[in-house]
Amino acid sequence: MKRLSVVLGVCFAFVSLINAQNKKEQDQNAIKAMCGCFEVTFNFTETFSYSQDSLYKPSKTKVDKGLEWAELVVDSDNKISIQHLLQVGNPAEPHIVKHWRQDWLFENTNLYEYNANNKWSFVEKSNEAVTGQWTQKVFQVDDSPRYEGSATWVHVDGKSFWENTTPAPLPRREYTKRSDYNITLRGNRHEVTNYGWVHDQDNAKVIREEGTEDVVLANEKGYNTYVKVDDSRCQAAKDWWKANYDKWSSVRAKWDEVYNRNTNLELETKVDNKVLFKYLFDDELVKADEINAIIESFVKTK
Repeated sequence: MKRLSVVLGVCFAFVSLINAQNKKEQDQNAIKAMCGCFEVTFNFTETFSYSQDSLYKPSKTKVDKGLEWAELVVDSDNKISIQHLLQVGNPAEPHIVKHWRQDWLFENTNLYEYNANNKWSFVEKSNEAVTGQWTQKVFQVDDSPRYEGSATWVHVDGKSFWENTTPAPLPRREYTKRSDYNITLRGNRHEVTNYGWVHDQDNAKVIREEGTEDVVLANEKGYNTYVKVDDSRCQAAKDWWKANYDKWSSVRAKWDEVYNRNTNLELETKVDNKVLFKYLFDDELVKADEINAIIESFVKTK
């Protein structure tokens, strides 16, 4: 009887391992389904406001469209990295804009949580807290940090989705126009669909001040659809990435060195009255030592 129990235990453990491996493969396939060429529609609208100011004006509804190439940069067992590139302008001679990047790390325990005013708190989670989860790390156009969150991919009823809520800086469409809040509490849902994928967001515009409770100023709905099209339509973006890969590999390597310091991070908004992406988007800047020096000049916490 004891031997039978041992055998059954071993069999159960083996089946559990196989199921975990199959689940992880499903997760990886869902993440990589976000790669390729997409017609993208960005939709954002403010839904509710809680301001006591009778003169409060909500943000205008914003709808934008574009063509986006999502390049698979890293494809390993525990890390998948996807670089997004916008292809805009005349289709015959398009202009390429390096856009956001998303890294996915399996059972990752180290995160940088945004804490307003260009500061990120280093957070360590236990192994138990992230079992089976994937951390999505989202980076700005210059590969500086944006927001990170950990959650489990869900595959049920023919759906594959991942949901997480985490604090983030104001999006570009807001921080150039608004200064009455300083945190976007992002409710992110990434779902793979039969046409591509959708980034569904339920966001809160939050006022955070040290020593007081957060105040929600307004809520916002975001619904961004990525409709898969033939990869050939993004050939210009693919060519641009191939030509510029080495430079941006150096940028990522420097940022990895900064992140691996595993300490709270604070960044300068500008150096010599110039934001970081304007330095890094300079075509003349290609040498790793120069790139490293520029990025380091923006890091306030050494």
